[in-house]
Amino acid sequence: MEQTSRRKPLLRSISAVAITGLVLSSAACTPRPDTGREVLEEFLGALAGGDVAKAAALTDYPDSAEGDLKAATAGLQPEGLEYEIAGIDSSSNQSSAEVAMNWQLPHQRRWGYDTTFTLTKTETGQRDWALRWSPASLHPQLGRNQHPELRTIAAPRPSVVGSDGAALLEPGTVHRVILHRDGAENVQSSINRAATVINNEMPENGPKLDARAVGEQAAGGKGNFSLIVLPGSTPQRVKDELADIDGISVNDEAAMVRPDPGFAPDLMSRVEKLVDTGDHGADGWNIVAANEGGAVVGTLYEVSPDVAPAVQASISKKVQDAAQKAVDTRQDAKAMLVAVQPSTGKILAVAQTAEADKDGDLALMGQFPPGSTYKIVTAAAGVQHEGLNAGSTVPCPGSMEIGPRIVTNYNGSGVGNTSLSDAFARSCNTTFGNIAHKLEPGQFKEESKSFGIGINYHIAGLDTITGSVSDGSDEVERIDAGYGQGSDLASPFGMALVSATVAAGRTPTPSLVPSAGTWQSQVSKPLPPEVLNEVRTLMRAVVTSGTGSAIAGRGEVYAKTGEAEYAGGSHAWFTGYRDDLAFATLIVGGGGSEHAVAITDAFFANMDEGSGDEG
Repeated sequence: MEQTSRRKPLLRSISAVAITGLVLSSAACTPRPDTGREVLEEFLGALAGGDVAKAAALTDYPDSAEGDLKAATAGLQPEGLEYEIAGIDSSSNQSSAEVAMNWQLPHQRRWGYDTTFTLTKTETGQRDWALRWSPASLHPQLGRNQHPELRTIAAPRPSVVGSDGAALLEPGTVHRVILHRDGAENVQSSINRAATVINNEMPENGPKLDARAVGEQAAGGKGNFSLIVLPGSTPQRVKDELADIDGISVNDEAAMVRPDPGFAPDLMSRVEKLVDTGDHGADGWNIVAANEGGAVVGTLYEVSPDVAPAVQASISKKVQDAAQKAVDTRQDAKAMLVAVQPSTGKILAVAQTAEADKDGDLALMGQFPPGSTYKIVTAAAGVQHEGLNAGSTVPCPGSMEIGPRIVTNYNGSGVGNTSLSDAFARSCNTTFGNIAHKLEPGQFKEESKSFGIGINYHIAGLDTITGSVSDGSDEVERIDAGYGQGSDLASPFGMALVSATVAAGRTPTPSLVPSAGTWQSQVSKPLPPEVLNEVRTLMRAVVTSGTGSAIAGRGEVYAKTGEAEYAGGSHAWFTGYRDDLAFATLIVGGGGSEHAVAITDAFFANMDEGSGDEG
């Protein structure tokens, strides 16, 4: 009989019939031998029609049969039954009939198998034959006091892998601690005892139970209350001790578990929510043999669930770990780093220190003046609208009157006239304030959108803000925007997109779980090749001979430093790309850009300790 993991076709073809079933009989003109066939046909017809009492009355033990058949129909919830009597072997007092059974079950499920019914001559005089009853007649693998039950096999949730192939989430089991308020003599006392067990015996980095807070939540209610969810790794002794507490039980639940519980907890919770609402595949089902108490004693038939393929998240474990380790070198500050893959838009890493976490998702949504990092956009505008190139001669005095504004370089340093490449590498405010001033109102804002700044991205699972730039109708605002001051604002996420744009030639569409999608308010235009070539040249010079030279030993990095001034201090910025990885690093109130460069240097050092692709 069927014990495999997939559907098995009927051994005989069965024609579709009404719920009352199908009986194949010989021609009416041929007398039937006395085999008890009519009784069997009547039994099967009654069973197919749902008349359990009538079917049971045709057996030699009607009471037992009725109980077994009621349990079977309750367990299967059949919508119909087709059957075929394949043949009957008979002696003078007994017949044995081979029958093909085909149950129609809920949700268009079918269960087919062969079984044997035995009939015996009766001595009651009410009828000549009776069906000898045994659960094994209904199915050959059913024992005494057993019945079949239809059960669903939930499809396991798909695993989640990072863009580097590392497992981030896997189907597993967690343990939910339940308080049965109606069954606890003293609710608070039971909560206190549970908290003592959990807080004292779980690992130091494991979950903790606040007995007072939970007690306040549970007070006054009735029924069950979820106290806490413990990881699948919870020691058995802890579960046993909890279960011994008055009114406490521990239930196992299927859940997505994290192979590395400490890895990017905020990002992983977002990914998990997306996976919860996605494709989980198709549930399977089985028919089990159950006893009177409902305990499963065997499997009669099974259709395995169709498991959905693994979901890929954009996050790279390698890149995220390297970024988090790097920003944590400045645990005293609000430091953060965002990494994006230019070729795909995958968000590879979002790392923040605990200090930054206090203010929310600063790396994704924080708005800060980008300082000199925004000279990437200004330079592109100068190339596109003013005919500049890396070798063009531009003014870089220490101080310069530009329209109604006097612009001063950092520490008042200047070199007079120099190449655009040198002015970019030295980060001359005067040069780029002058370039911005020459633009028409609106041009700089549109140029910014070509780099993703000012475009709204609704990324499934993430809230982000790229930044904003003035339309430039005010001269002073337009001048200040040229070197990332004034009304210019950007997030590290936004600046990572700026660098990704230079690397890829156009702004990639960012994503957390690519299959979940991203909506954007506007699709940025590709940068002209001549603009790309010049901006890349400028960014490379920053590392080879400019303010970012401290990272020159980390491969072919293209970058721009920035120090954004505000009342009372300045923010330290560094953004750029290496190969197919774009980054933006920010230390809020971090002072000189060299501090952001140092974090990024540590980031690449961590990356280079391992092997394989960066995304």
